[in-house]
Amino acid sequence: MKCLYYLAPTLESTGAISDDLHAIGVRDRYIHVISNDEAGLKKEHIHSSNYIETLDFVRTGFLGAYIGFLVGMFGAFLLMATQVFGANTPVLAYLGFMLFATLFGAWVGGLYGVGEESKKLSQFHEDIRSGNYLVLIYCKKGLGKAINAMMREKHPESEFAATDRHFINPFSDVTRTSR
Repeated sequence: MKCLYYLAPTLESTGAISDDLHAIGVRDRYIHVISNDEAGLKKEHIHSSNYIETLDFVRTGFLGAYIGFLVGMFGAFLLMATQVFGANTPVLAYLGFMLFATLFGAWVGGLYGVGEESKKLSQFHEDIRSGNYLVLIYCKKGLGKAINAMMREKHPESEFAATDRHFINPFSDVTRTSR
């Protein structure tokens, strides 16, 4: 499954895109729209985006867990070398310390990411701020060409912006195709 990014200029255009996507077999749960006009999306019954798509807490949580693991591993080796808790301290205690540091790092990283815009959306920030609607369409392998053809034919006002082949991976890059 991949994610297609389209920029639509108006709410009406976004609603028409959603209706046309339904007509070719794309269900509501695979269409998400990112916009400053949340009330308009709700009024038109268009699915808004979710926190996983708009915030960066998944990516920063993984980074925090990685940093926490490294800190925990260093701290555990330091505690082992200095024998602060005695010579007979079980290895499980040091592994527990590493686990705690890893989970604490994930928690801190996730909290940091709640305040950050998703890295994947950063290149669309100005478009969204200026009133455009970023339509995210999650599609299975064979449906991508049909969606692109329908969009070119019925919605020339919308702009194909990007494809995310690894949308589930928070570290993958989204390369914008047009500007």
